[in-house]
Amino acid sequence: MINFPVWAVAGGVLIGLSAVLLMWLIGRIAGISGIVWGAIAGEPGDKLWRLLFLAGLIAGALAFHSLTGRSVPVVNDNYPLAIIAGLLVGFGVKLGSGCTSGHGVCGMSRLSPRSFAATAVFMVFGIATVAVFNMLTGGSA
Repeated sequence: MINFPVWAVAGGVLIGLSAVLLMWLIGRIAGISGIVWGAIAGEPGDKLWRLLFLAGLIAGALAFHSLTGRSVPVVNDNYPLAIIAGLLVGFGVKLGSGCTSGHGVCGMSRLSPRSFAATAVFMVFGIATVAVFNMLTGGSA
């Protein structure tokens, strides 16, 4: 019997659908870092849709865990390491002019050469980071 990853497929479909709907309905790209930044520092008239989108991300995750009975995963309880990782991700987002959702989901679907390059860099460095982390800690990330 094949262990089909139904939740992964459903999540991917929902991510794609939300990106398409956001572009189609209001002409915006569903890059999460840009949405967060605009919600914090953007123009007042442009904040509502951003806040609603972010609230939907949180509500969707909570609804999934509530409806399926699955526990919310604990990713990292090492707060200093999580803060350092968050700062590094933020630096990378600024350096790469966007995040994995903006480039990987939206940019690649629009056939943006910059997004293909950015996504390749994200993947290479993500794989390298996990390999180095596993080598140094002897564990699996």
